[in-house]
Amino acid sequence: MSEAMTERFAISPARSRIGFEASSSVHPIHAEADGVTGHVEGAFTGGLLDLATTPRMSLELPVERLRSGNALYDGELRRRVDVRAHPHVAGESTDVTALPGPGRYLVRGRLSFHGVTRPAEGEITISAPDDHTLLIEGEQVFDIRDFGLQPPRVLMLRVHPTVRVRVHLVAERER
Repeated sequence: MSEAMTERFAISPARSRIGFEASSSVHPIHAEADGVTGHVEGAFTGGLLDLATTPRMSLELPVERLRSGNALYDGELRRRVDVRAHPHVAGESTDVTALPGPGRYLVRGRLSFHGVTRPAEGEITISAPDDHTLLIEGEQVFDIRDFGLQPPRVLMLRVHPTVRVRVHLVAERER
């Protein structure tokens, strides 16, 4: 039996999205960003990760790319996050474990946001729509207070501290 070869896939900034959903005292707030960069590196067999070798994943999102469609909310977010001092959200994996079901994994790692780095974990699915592409999807809930941010208030609107983050990443094999 031959050992699977390690391959590297680059996240496509134009085809990948990270979405955010927060609740508030008035209505839900949705925001989305493209421009995600990073990579997935590991051995793959039939589109599934071969965990005999440790896969590595990293991503980076420019905070300025985050848009809700409401200029007031977007401006308040940039002000609170202090985009000039903390322009990126970055994540990297430290451990990947298979979960029941094809292409399901628990990823543990570190997430850096607003100058604070915290351990993070979440479930993702990885599929291979073709021989050159990986599709990585998942979602996780975070409390922004863990990253040194207080929930914003905008006029009569009070934003709650938990935020649901959804990732839809398309990674293309590097040549």
